[in-house]
Amino acid sequence: MSVHTLHLIIVFCLVVAVFTAFLREWLSPDLVALSAMGVLLVSGVLTADETLSIFSNSAPVVISCMFVLSAGLERTGVIDSLARIFTRMAGTTERRAALALAALTLPLSALTNHMPVVVVFVPMVLALARSTNLRASRLLIPLSYFSIFGGTITLIGTSTNLLVDGIVRRRGLAPFGMFEITPLGIIFTVVGVGYLLAFARYLLPKRETLAALIGAEIPRQFLTQAVISKASPLVGKTIAETPLSRLREAQIITVVRGGEHLETPLSSLRFAAGDQLLIESSIAGVKGIKEMSGLVFQSEADLGLDAIGEPPSILMEGILGNRSTFLGKTLHELNFEQRYGVLILAVHRQGENLREHFQDVELTFGDTLLVQGPPEAIHRLMQERDFLSLTEPTQRAFRRHKAPLAILGILSVIVFAAFHVLPIAAVALVAAIFVVLTRCLDIEEARGAIQWRILYMIFGMLALGAAMEKTGAAHLIASGVTGAVGHFGPRVTLSVIYLLATLLTELISNNAVALLITPIAFEIAATLGVDARPFAVAVMFGCAASFATPIGHQTNTYVFGAGGYRFADFPKIGVPLNVILWIVGSIFIPIFWPFVPK
Repeated sequence: MSVHTLHLIIVFCLVVAVFTAFLREWLSPDLVALSAMGVLLVSGVLTADETLSIFSNSAPVVISCMFVLSAGLERTGVIDSLARIFTRMAGTTERRAALALAALTLPLSALTNHMPVVVVFVPMVLALARSTNLRASRLLIPLSYFSIFGGTITLIGTSTNLLVDGIVRRRGLAPFGMFEITPLGIIFTVVGVGYLLAFARYLLPKRETLAALIGAEIPRQFLTQAVISKASPLVGKTIAETPLSRLREAQIITVVRGGEHLETPLSSLRFAAGDQLLIESSIAGVKGIKEMSGLVFQSEADLGLDAIGEPPSILMEGILGNRSTFLGKTLHELNFEQRYGVLILAVHRQGENLREHFQDVELTFGDTLLVQGPPEAIHRLMQERDFLSLTEPTQRAFRRHKAPLAILGILSVIVFAAFHVLPIAAVALVAAIFVVLTRCLDIEEARGAIQWRILYMIFGMLALGAAMEKTGAAHLIASGVTGAVGHFGPRVTLSVIYLLATLLTELISNNAVALLITPIAFEIAATLGVDARPFAVAVMFGCAASFATPIGHQTNTYVFGAGGYRFADFPKIGVPLNVILWIVGSIFIPIFWPFVPK
């Protein structure tokens, strides 16, 4: 067996392994992609110089800068201001609220990363639903879809556009202009918005959010403090060794010793005299505690009064964002109750409420938590970027006086790139530095805005794409596709490429699909003897058109948890939309980008 054949086999095996790992979620996508890069380097499929050249690709640089620029608009309150305008425009009917969402989110998503747009608008939609007879589940899927439509209008609207353009540049072809895809993007938007306005009310569920779904099951609870007396039989024992373990109506949230919250897990903590226990309890639980020997309420210990302290407690919904450090960890590992002084009543995931043993379930992006605690603890939790409130917007002070500078940063990218004054990577980099230097963002906030996991996955997939080109794997796949459908002509072949990109995007990351399919699309164009540009556009729009599952696009995943949806809700409304836009793309892409013979 020749070395070339061995390398070809390695690449095909890697493609299958990477796709399977993405689909089965064996490891995080960034780790899967970087592992593939490591295998390519160690096996000799790619040399060290070829691997390092991957990092010179300009697309990840532009994507990183767009993360920062979008965060600048978010931090200076620009997006929040538009979201508040939505509450005044929405009215009390679904159609008017949907139109208001479309009018505000479409242009925002065309110019910025659309994830923060959705993150800011979700609490506004939920607040509107609480104050009217509208259901949030009838508006949150349209919100996600509107943000996806907006991303198809400009080159910087979505990361997949930038990735495909980066491959086009490396192939030596003319780069895409800032507004080259705008005509087709507008057609997609008009068709998509029209579809939602006509059919959403028939296809979307009327479903409550987490608090409403299980609120009736939760009895009235109280937060109270109790102290372990010096002569208490609880001293020196763990919870499991005391009657507290059999008191089902009460739960210890945290233990304070010497004025400090203990970090020791409650399951292994041994009580000491003077320990203060913060307890979440029903009335029945309070009675049980009062009857327990050696445990007195804080008010009784301090004042000698026969009273129960009941600090005010509030109920709140929150969701784990895509940059949360909580992802992949359990509530036990996070010491959530002790760390924040709040109680997690339930975890909502994929249309189900996890009430049993959810403390040991690994948290994932889009999980919705039902949290109860005192206002000061809830406020402290809301200051974390890991946890995004669905009950109300985070009360962090915006730097509104910096808003003009943040807007100037994003507009400079659009104008300079549109008129080809500088390469888009150079303009985006200068603009990102500008918003940091002008204090629209702190440097730490800028670092936090960059979604490093996405970048790591992009670099790994770029390496796999390069290996497919080098070994001829992309050419073999392209030959198979053209052999099957090529005799029908380039128009049908382009339609197949679009459909393939759409179907794969519903299963794995749209960025991974773009990087995997684009080299194959170029080889197909070469085999057919036509310009590759229309095929590149087909990949762009096919990867953007992710509507049928909640896992193909991050905004879908986010509203999935926030809206109390079930998995089946997405294909019900998304599959027809995918089919309609597939037909639209198949018709209009060859019109705007003709098949020029090469």
